Amino acid sequence: MANDPNFDRTSGPNAGRLFEREFDYVIVGAGTAGCLLANRLSADPANQVLLLEAGGRDDYHWIHIPVGYLYCIGNPRTDWMYETEREAGLNGRSIRYPRGKVWGGCSSINGMIYMRGQAADYDGWAARGNAGWSWKEVLPDFVRHENFYRLDAGGSDPLHGHGGEWRVESQRLHWDILDAFRQAAAQVGIAGLDDFNRGDNEGCGYFEVNQKTGIRWNASKAFLRPAQGRPNLTILSDADVDQVILGDQERFVPAGGSNSAPLAAPLAAQGVCFLKGGERWQVRAHREVILAAGAVGSPAILQRSGLGPQAVLDQASVAVRRPMAGVGANLQDHLQLRLIYRLRDTAKTLNTLVGTPWGKAWIGLQYLFARRGPMTMAPSQLGAFARSSDAVDRADLEWHVQPLSLDRFGEPLHDFPAFTASVCHLRPESRGSISIASADPLVAPRIAPNYLSTEGDRRIAAQAIRRTRAIASAPALSSWVISEHLPGVHRVSDEDLALAASEIGTTIFHPVGTCAMGVSTDPMAVVDARLRVYGVAGLRIADASVMPSIPSGNTNAPTLMIAEKAAAMVLEDSRIGSVN
Repeated sequence: MANDPNFDRTSGPNAGRLFEREFDYVIVGAGTAGCLLANRLSADPANQVLLLEAGGRDDYHWIHIPVGYLYCIGNPRTDWMYETEREAGLNGRSIRYPRGKVWGGCSSINGMIYMRGQAADYDGWAARGNAGWSWKEVLPDFVRHENFYRLDAGGSDPLHGHGGEWRVESQRLHWDILDAFRQAAAQVGIAGLDDFNRGDNEGCGYFEVNQKTGIRWNASKAFLRPAQGRPNLTILSDADVDQVILGDQERFVPAGGSNSAPLAAPLAAQGVCFLKGGERWQVRAHREVILAAGAVGSPAILQRSGLGPQAVLDQASVAVRRPMAGVGANLQDHLQLRLIYRLRDTAKTLNTLVGTPWGKAWIGLQYLFARRGPMTMAPSQLGAFARSSDAVDRADLEWHVQPLSLDRFGEPLHDFPAFTASVCHLRPESRGSISIASADPLVAPRIAPNYLSTEGDRRIAAQAIRRTRAIASAPALSSWVISEHLPGVHRVSDEDLALAASEIGTTIFHPVGTCAMGVSTDPMAVVDARLRVYGVAGLRIADASVMPSIPSGNTNAPTLMIAEKAAAMVLEDSRIGSVN
């Protein structure tokens, strides 16, 4: 390795110290996907695996106490502290864009909601030419790692698994106000549902969560820690990956099609360059480099490697190795519209409980002695899925309902009883982008979600607010409600409601699509159906960035499914001796 001209110690763009070991696989990112990949690829003792994580270990106590998301989001110890560009669709606002900066990634700071999406989402991926990604074909990858609590007593369910690493449980508390919301939803035609994960999630019910007896169950606990002692798995924390080291292709055959048009020097991934301890390091991958740095991190690494839109790379003074228009494009996210309803003074909510010393003490005692109560809370306990209008063929709205209210995460709860009904459009038309602002890996990328940029998205935002108001006005809930605190009942017209959406909207932390999977004739596709980067041998991406379209629900479970499928593909390709 030391004699390889592509790993020069002292000169050239990849100058720096060498990490004096060689690996079969280098995985970038110990987040949701990276933890599972590291487990699966290192299960064979013959595979030497390196896992690089830019953050630190998940040893902060608030990661593991479910309500601790309040102390992890917006905390530079656990969150990258990204902010978006100022968004026209958000009335000129820039908003926080939380991403996990720790082992387990976003599974260490997210809402813990287990949600696969809808069968039609994956059938849609397959219909676009992505072979192997239909609902029927991805379901085994969901089931393979699942440990579903309803099967603890025995029995079987073709749609759920038991004994896998990924624990799924019911929540350990309930609130009368949430029960009233569920009854009100039924009164306006949104029926009750007790399992959102059978392919059709239309209905209303309590979310199931990734917890184990009241403790957050993140990807680090599930997949990385059990594999941590394997002698063939090396984990480096605080290692900021700068770029993939690209050399002339010698041992691989490029993928076909327009995305791999003949180049003067066909490319192959040879390893990665990263920063650690104030020094620049390089390491080689004999078989593959696998990016699992997420919808923000993976496109940024590709762009710094010279793979991306010409204009973005030129602006950042990065030499272009291969123009790829789709790298960083196609950003999709769920914009949540947070409607807040003030309740009668006798209503019990988290606002009122934490407002007194006795209430705080009771919360602490419940968790200390029983692992129950508000400290086990996911950010949202109750969910609902429904159609924005009769013209829609399946649910395109999702509600996250919370027995609390606050201006934004990190700020105090309101001093009056209230609940929040956050509603999002599940299949937005708007597309944004991720683009590096500098060749320096320590400079945050530009995040431009481009929310509410289409007339269709603005129309559905207005309808989402109206549907939420209909639920709040139903008999089961109206007797609790005093007033609509946000956005306010004076906002009525389509124009007023679209403006209200731009004022109250914020991310619900579901960015996907920035290295989208697609057929070789699609100039915006970055990876093929086996998640191999077009035109670059030995380089694969396995995280939420490869989703061609956003699932109709939360995105953590689909990301694990992608990692599960990717691991099987990597091992299969290794066995047959063809990586790309």
